[in-house]
Amino acid sequence: HRLTGVPNLQEFPTLNTNKPPFVRDVEAKVRRYLRSSYSAAWTLKITWEKAPAYGARTDTRRTITYQAVLTTDGFRSYVLMLYQAGGMQWDYTRLAATNVLIGYT
Repeated sequence: HRLTGVPNLQEFPTLNTNKPPFVRDVEAKVRRYLRSSYSAAWTLKITWEKAPAYGARTDTRRTITYQAVLTTDGFRSYVLMLYQAGGMQWDYTRLAATNVLIGYT
């Protein structure tokens, strides 16, 4: 049984191998968003399932499942941030911090 909020990592080294559907989907997203050709050599999918809002470790009523996908063709690298349908489900007005950000730095 997976702990709430603990990330699950899946690596897809795809240089000179058949690409699974997930990697083909990532390639299609990069091509569509950047309007350029792209063929992944390596991809890492990090999934946080049912993660509570930061600082709300005891309140698991509102959680979110999201992914960070790192991918590279050996020359260019990209990060995709994928959120469940409907976006963040946290009520940010009830969080201890008021400067809430979604994304990465």
